[in-house]
Amino acid sequence: MTSGDRLSALLRPESTALLTVECQRGVVGPGGALPQLAAAARDSGALANVARLVGAAHIVGAAVLHAVAQRRTDGRGGNSNARLFRAAAKLPVQQIEGSAAVLLAEEIPVADTDLRVTRLHGLSPIAGTDVDPLLRNLGCRTLIVTGVSLNIAIPNAVFDAVNLGYDVVVPGDAVAGVPADYAEAMVRHTLALVATVTTTDEILGAWRS
Repeated sequence: MTSGDRLSALLRPESTALLTVECQRGVVGPGGALPQLAAAARDSGALANVARLVGAAHIVGAAVLHAVAQRRTDGRGGNSNARLFRAAAKLPVQQIEGSAAVLLAEEIPVADTDLRVTRLHGLSPIAGTDVDPLLRNLGCRTLIVTGVSLNIAIPNAVFDAVNLGYDVVVPGDAVAGVPADYAEAMVRHTLALVATVTTTDEILGAWRS
């Protein structure tokens, strides 16, 4: 079996889900809370590749879930036990539930069949959210993880999914973090040890075949 055949077997649409992580306007959109991260996602082509993958998933029938980070206006229930949370609370753009900041980036195509999973706390798009039971109810065994950031949320998602028994696929050109050399090292030296690292084109090719 060739590597392409293995990838095709791993990515059978009926048992595969695509997860977009924090691909929301307040994070990767123009004028978002984290300009450097937004620039990295856009300038690298990662956000465009996420959009391509979502569109292809809709065509082949793979499940699509969008993981969105948000907070209440009063911050109730959110974390404050790390420097990151305290800094985020002071940013000029807040990911407030119901605001434009938690809408998906305009580039991302959304279908009625897509599932949206939000979290008010923590660092992981999976732990403490509905992602795992939703995936199991959908019959998914393989999870494609895309979005931002390779600094925190993406590694959390990958590790949690692997620990829950899913096969994880990471398209290296559909994830982003800062700085660029750190993001590349995270994929190459950490995520590649636990997930199948591939490219957007290779996933699209596997689905076409």
